[in-house]
Amino acid sequence: MSKITTAASFQEGQTLLIDKPLGWTSFQVVNKVRWLIRKQFNLKKIKVGHAGTLDPLASGLLIVCTGKFTKQIDTYQGQEKEYTGTFTLGATTPSFDLETEIDQRFELSNISEDNVRAATQQFVGEIQQQPPVFSALKKDGKRLYEFARSGEEVEVAFRGVYISAFEITRIALPEIDFRVKCSKGTYIRSLAHDFGKALDNGAHLSALRRTKIGAFSVENAMSIEGFEDSLKRSNPSG
Repeated sequence: MSKITTAASFQEGQTLLIDKPLGWTSFQVVNKVRWLIRKQFNLKKIKVGHAGTLDPLASGLLIVCTGKFTKQIDTYQGQEKEYTGTFTLGATTPSFDLETEIDQRFELSNISEDNVRAATQQFVGEIQQQPPVFSALKKDGKRLYEFARSGEEVEVAFRGVYISAFEITRIALPEIDFRVKCSKGTYIRSLAHDFGKALDNGAHLSALRRTKIGAFSVENAMSIEGFEDSLKRSNPSG
């Protein structure tokens, strides 16, 4: 990550690691960063973009690029991601997470720690995954979530993704904590849904945090407040 210094350095290009707060959209983070830079350095405009959307219900690492470094966004987006989080067994939702209400419940009597851990194996390597209908992917010029929210049926195509690691870190039914390393385009919500099916049960994603993108780690990321403080320290007269 580049060192925060001057207005010129942001225009030339900075790579910022931001720890996206729960409840914020990635777009809101970009807008906030852009506004803070413009305000601090009295700039009329500054290019700012992010490398890989995080859902509002997820927290964690968001790579934000400024100035000429926005050209590197595609490179960052293509790198392997690591996530930690929680699946909740025994219930499904249409969005595969907590965005929508539970639509079906299942008994947990057939679930054991052994079959939970064994089920991870079928999701390691190259797998076919169906993205959630509540997603921003486009079909026929419309976002999938637009079809979903209007109650329209829509066929969502499967696509290949790669999962290099899938580890269960805690089992406290109905909750299961996990760590996943995966390729670009992997939906952890879909993984939760499919994991429930693999156990002849149901599951949805109830917590998600992105911890790594390539060599970048959330351990080195700043909060929005931390970024604002860094700006003020680098330009006290701004």
